Amino acid sequence: MPTRRHILEVLSATSILATTGCVAAAPGPDPYAAWRDPGQGETDPRRFVLAHGLLAPNPHNRQSWQVRLEGSDAMSLFIDRTRLLPETDPFGRQVVLGCGAFLEMVAQSAPRIGRTADIQVWPDGAPEAALDDRPFARVTLRPEAGIVPGPLFEQIPKRRTEKAPFVPTPPADAAVAAVLQAAQAPGLIPGETREAGLRRSLIDVCLEGWRIETGTKRTHMESVNLIRIGKAEVARNPDGIALSGGMMDVMAGLGILTREALADPNSSASKSSNDMFEKMIEATPAFFWIRSETADRSAQLAAGRAYARAQLAAAVQGLAMHPWSMALQEFPEMAGPYARVQSLLGARPDAPVQMLVRLGAVPSPSGPTPRRRLDDLLRV
Repeated sequence: MPTRRHILEVLSATSILATTGCVAAAPGPDPYAAWRDPGQGETDPRRFVLAHGLLAPNPHNRQSWQVRLEGSDAMSLFIDRTRLLPETDPFGRQVVLGCGAFLEMVAQSAPRIGRTADIQVWPDGAPEAALDDRPFARVTLRPEAGIVPGPLFEQIPKRRTEKAPFVPTPPADAAVAAVLQAAQAPGLIPGETREAGLRRSLIDVCLEGWRIETGTKRTHMESVNLIRIGKAEVARNPDGIALSGGMMDVMAGLGILTREALADPNSSASKSSNDMFEKMIEATPAFFWIRSETADRSAQLAAGRAYARAQLAAAVQGLAMHPWSMALQEFPEMAGPYARVQSLLGARPDAPVQMLVRLGAVPSPSGPTPRRRLDDLLRV
C-alpha cells in the first residue's frame, strides 16, 4: 500500500512533468485545442468572440454557459442549469461570476475583428434566489471603424489559474496597481493586501474554509464527482477538475489515484491532497479581492467581469491569480468563515466580498485546463 509520503513524492513529480511538456497526448478529441489560436478560421464574428469567451475562468471548470445565435449579429447568453454546483454554491452566485468572466472575454475579443460588443445584462430581468432560464446577457456585435483590442486581449489564451505555491516575494506596487485599475467598475471596490497581519488572518480563514468544504461529505463529494482522472477521461469529459498527464496517468493505472480514494478522507490520496492545498495557501504573498456595493445578480455579473480583467492584467504583469472561494461559499457549515472574511475586509451581507483571490508569481506557468467545443455551447 503506498504511503502518504510516497503519494506526495509522486504528485510532486507529476507537477514537474506537467510543466516540462512530458505529458502524452490524449486519445480522441483534444480537450486543450480551444486554447490554440482561438477563433481561427471562424467567419461568423460571434463564433470568433465566443471562442475566446469559453476560455474564461469559472467555478470548478463547469463552463456553465449556453448561447443562442440571433439574426446575423446578435446572441443571447444563458446559464446552463445542468452545470450548477448546488452543494457549494447553493444560490448560484459563483456560477454567475463565471458568466461575468465569459461576458468580459467576449467584450475584450470583439475589437480584434473590428467590432464593439453592445451588451445588455439581464435583458429580461434578473433572477433572485434561484437561477432560471432568462438570459444573463444579450450581445450585439457592431462594426466600428478604427477600433483595436486593448493590451488584455493577447493574454486571453495565456492566462492560467495557478493552483500552486507562489514565490515568497510580494508583487511590486506598480503591478498591484495595474491589477486594481483593471478591476475598477461602478459599484465595485477592488482591494489588496501584502501586509503580514491581514494576510495571516486571511490565510487562517481560508484554511478553515478548505477544511470545512473537504470535511463536509456532500460538499466534498460534489468536487470528487467532478474529478476527471487520466487523459482518456479528460478527453471524454473536458470540464471539471482534471488530474491527468505524466505520473497522474501512471497512478490511475496502478489503482492509486481513484475517485474512491479521493472520496475517503482517511486515504493517502486525500491526506496528500490536503497537505498540498495547505502548503499552497500558506505560500500566498498577497491577496486580492472584489467587494460590491450591492448583493444583487447584476453586481455578481459585474464582479465576474472585473475579475476577468484583473486576471488578464495580472498576466500582463507576470503575476498569477488563484481564487480561494471556499470561505465565501454560502452553505450553512461555512457561515463562520464567511462572516469573518466579510468582517476582515470591511464588507457586510448587503455589500459583500464577491471574490477572494491569491495573488503572486509562480516559478513556471502551468498548462491550460480542458475546454468543451464551441458547438457544445450553442442552443438550437
